[in-house]
Amino acid sequence: MIATLPEQKQITLEEFWEWYPDGHGRYELHNGVIIEMQPTGTHEQVAGFLAGEFFAQIRKLQLPYFIPRQALIKALDTDKSAYIPDVIVLDQSALNDESLWKKRSTITQGKTVPLLVEVVSTNWRDDYGYKLIDYENLGITEYWIVDYLGLGGMRYIGDPKQPTISIYQLIDGEYQLKQFRGKDRLISSIFPELNLTAEQIFAINQ
Repeated sequence: MIATLPEQKQITLEEFWEWYPDGHGRYELHNGVIIEMQPTGTHEQVAGFLAGEFFAQIRKLQLPYFIPRQALIKALDTDKSAYIPDVIVLDQSALNDESLWKKRSTITQGKTVPLLVEVVSTNWRDDYGYKLIDYENLGITEYWIVDYLGLGGMRYIGDPKQPTISIYQLIDGEYQLKQFRGKDRLISSIFPELNLTAEQIFAINQ
C-alpha cells in the first residue's frame, strides 16, 4: 500500500534527503511528492524470499554483487523522483562512479544495477507505468515485476487476470518482456542458473 503525505508542496531530491526521517519508515519521491510506502507482511515475505534466492546465486557464482537493505534509485534527468525498489542488486565494482552513494545511499547510473524487483501492491500503475519507463531510461539491465496477487491491469497481465511475474530485459536500449506463471521456470540474464518457478514464489501467499 502507499500513502501520499497531506498538504505538501513539490520538493526536490535534495529537500527530500534533508527531510527523510533516518531509520523510520520507507518513502519515495514521485514527481516532487513524498509517498509513504506501507507494504503488507506477505509483500515483505515475497521480497525477502527473492533476495535470499539472489544472494545464494551471488555466493555460488562469486559475483561482485550485493543486496543493500535499502537504496534510492534516482530517475534520469530530474531531481523530483527517486524510488526504493523492493529488492535491488548492486554491482560493487561500479560504486566508485556513484557520487551520491556514500553520503545519500542513492544510485544514479543504470550500470550499477544489474537487477531490481518491484513487488506489486495497490500502486501497480506505478510499477507497470512510469517506474518501468524510468528504469529503462536509466539502462537497468533487468527489471522484475512480481504481481503475486494478479492486481495489474488486464493490458499488462491478460484476461482473466492471474498472478504473473513480468521480467523485462534490456536489449539494444529497450526492455523486452517475458512473463511467467504456474510451473514456468524464471529466466534471468543476470542469474542464468536460477532454478525457480513462478508458483514457488506465489506459494508464499497461500
